Amino acid sequence: QVQLVESGGGLVQAGGSLRLSCAASGRTFSRYGMAWFRQALGKERELVAAINWSGGSTYYADSMKGRFTISRVNAKNTVFLQMNSLKPEDTAVYYCAADSRGAWGNFDYWGQGTQVTVSS
Repeated sequence: QVQLVESGGGLVQAGGSLRLSCAASGRTFSRYGMAWFRQALGKERELVAAINWSGGSTYYADSMKGRFTISRVNAKNTVFLQMNSLKPEDTAVYYCAADSRGAWGNFDYWGQGTQVTVSS
């Protein structure tokens, strides 16, 4: 069983930056693929970025490429999402998710989410 707790959300002006963190419980974190999703009000949840178990492979949704960076520190059971050049359309609840298979195809665990609000 893995518990995920997100932090780092908040209110920021357009063009600003935020760094989200996701702390995971358990001793098998280094085996999990990790991802960040987001869900805006009235919209479906979408995959933002993902990283495999070693950190050697990453994925970004097209609209996030060049602005967001996902990273992980396995020794600290933590995955990060650095978000730069934020836009009002980035406003959403951001969720951390874990894939026990080490990649990002099937997510077994989810955090509760952290709100990100970008003002224009």
